[in-house]
Amino acid sequence: MDNSDAAVPSSARRLFLRGAALAAATPILTEAHLAFAAQTSPSGMALHGQGAGMPADGAVLINANENPLGPSKGAIAAISNIAPTGGRYDLHGETAKLAQSFAAQHGLKSNYVAVYAGSSEPLHYSVLAFTSPTRSFVTADPSYEAGMFAARTSGAKVVKVPLTAAYAHDVKAMVAADPNAGVIYICNPNNPTGTITSKADIAWALENKPKGSILLVDEAYIHLSDAEDVLDMAAADKDLIILRTFSKIYGMAGIRCGFAVGRPDLLAKLQPFGQNAMPITGSAAARASIEDPELVPARKKIIGDIRRDTVAWLTANGYKVIGDPQTNCFMIDTGRSGHGVFAAMVKQNVYIGRSWPIWPNAVRVTVGTQAEMDKFKLAFKSVMSQPAMATNLLSGPRAEPSFPQFS
Repeated sequence: MDNSDAAVPSSARRLFLRGAALAAATPILTEAHLAFAAQTSPSGMALHGQGAGMPADGAVLINANENPLGPSKGAIAAISNIAPTGGRYDLHGETAKLAQSFAAQHGLKSNYVAVYAGSSEPLHYSVLAFTSPTRSFVTADPSYEAGMFAARTSGAKVVKVPLTAAYAHDVKAMVAADPNAGVIYICNPNNPTGTITSKADIAWALENKPKGSILLVDEAYIHLSDAEDVLDMAAADKDLIILRTFSKIYGMAGIRCGFAVGRPDLLAKLQPFGQNAMPITGSAAARASIEDPELVPARKKIIGDIRRDTVAWLTANGYKVIGDPQTNCFMIDTGRSGHGVFAAMVKQNVYIGRSWPIWPNAVRVTVGTQAEMDKFKLAFKSVMSQPAMATNLLSGPRAEPSFPQFS
């Protein structure tokens, strides 16, 4: 008789089985999935190279908050150097080295850092771990939507709280929204608006949140702004998990790497949902990126200069940019159907981002290269010079989005 699992507590087995079942119940959504969903309805076009309806050659792709600068030279060299050992899972401990390097840079213990293939997995698993039919998911509106889809799987109520007049998270309203909240999700800087919530506000939310809940602070865009991070709160053993990704300023959306940062007991609650082995190319490229002291400031300036130029042009031409965006995306209130503007821009071979239900007339735009944004300006001016009715007719009916399985 095989008693190999006899020493495993039944409660641990039940937790693992529940986690495995929940993890299998719904796809882990990324920005790529959500951009795809926007493009397949109403335009019928697939995301970039994903499918027969791919954009035409020369298309301007400013729809998925990617970084057109791509990985740094150091990251590319690290990939090239490590690739010959790719027949082994992690022969030289690249993932552990990455966690240790990041932890040392930020005054953390290395077991406070969990490495994933992007930040989508730990976002999804954090929601599954800390929400339930009796513990809700509280989020700003508009904000990044992936956590809401995870909450559907756990059976949690989703509570949306509008942004403040300054387009920051309304942390007092979020904390008060549900005394039984399980997760309060703060994307800072916010996607899609690119706007900032102060560190003081996040600290207030942490000290006043419902008992037993956590803050899930998504810092995907933190390097692109002057916002203060909250890693010190994790180091101080507070009830929060912080997400980081290498898909934005580091230009590694197609290579995949990210972190969940928090107390080891909080990170342990994500483990029952599983975790694939990190690709050594991702770990090596990420470590090369964070160990390059010039990379973040140089890219922050490049992207920031292009954003400021584009926002200034929009403002000078009478278009309404929402708030004071500080990252690689911003929203425009078009004054007409956002879906219609999106579809009209596709006809100009320019792919912009999606609209959010709370702001159906607004569209999100990713900051591309200067040449891409110059093409955006021409296309947007042409589209907006058409009567509103013309673009509204292009919007078509909206269906519940479907999400492909990107590998």
